[in-house]
Amino acid sequence: MSGIPKSPPGKSPTGPHLNPPPQSPDQVRGEEGRAGARRARVGEAAASEAALYGPVKRFLECLGYEVKGEVRGCDVVARRGDEPPVIVELKLRFTLALVLQGVDRLALSERVYIAVPRPPSRRSPGRRAIAPDAPRVRRLCRRLGLGLILVGRDTVAVVEEPVPYRPRPAHQRAARLIAEFERRQGDMNIGGRTRAPIITAYRQDALRCAGALAAQGPMRLRELRAAAGVADAAPILQRNVYGWFTRLSRGTYALSDGGYRALGTFADAVAALTGPIATDPATIRAVA
Repeated sequence: MSGIPKSPPGKSPTGPHLNPPPQSPDQVRGEEGRAGARRARVGEAAASEAALYGPVKRFLECLGYEVKGEVRGCDVVARRGDEPPVIVELKLRFTLALVLQGVDRLALSERVYIAVPRPPSRRSPGRRAIAPDAPRVRRLCRRLGLGLILVGRDTVAVVEEPVPYRPRPAHQRAARLIAEFERRQGDMNIGGRTRAPIITAYRQDALRCAGALAAQGPMRLRELRAAAGVADAAPILQRNVYGWFTRLSRGTYALSDGGYRALGTFADAVAALTGPIATDPATIRAVA
């Protein structure tokens, strides 16, 4: 890969009215203060983005590139012999707009970098900005084929190269995904919903056990395993993740009040589950 190697105006008055109504002195001072703050922020942003150009230009020139700024809309363009051009987009923060800009530049060259200031070592607890050196940001850049440059006070570091993304297969996660899909009976969840409990395969087995206990009363684990058709009934009742079961004696369990309420809450799921459950959802609702 021949990418970059990693290394340690006038103003015019505007307004909603041509002749605005008179304002009090406090209103005038307040608006002037807000306008001044906006001008300061805009000026600071422009100066800061421009301040990134010098370090990046010097960094590329040290690598043998000829560098020019603002070429056909690109912040930085660098050439070295007959190699494809290197394009660098400069921004103060890592944002979606910056990512989209970088993706657009990939139509011009396969060697596109986005450069942002290196975040401070100590960040404010309430700060919600995306840290450009965060692992998820670096993964995103790799996946999109974008390079990432962090510009510090005295350093310029290439932390990601614009190379084709080839994710390492997560075999265990893929196996768990397929196993969960195969174990679930039916489709009892609405994709995208976040405020409703998810009917997982584990919850389905727990509901089968709860339905069998509600229909037949307290049982020993061996009997419950056969009645509910759940091979893993023992760990489900012993762990009692949802608080649906009550241990009466060694190996004997009954349904708790929470379990009866759960059968009412998940009545539609219970009705959809097939197998040896002989439970009427209407009766469960009455008990709950």
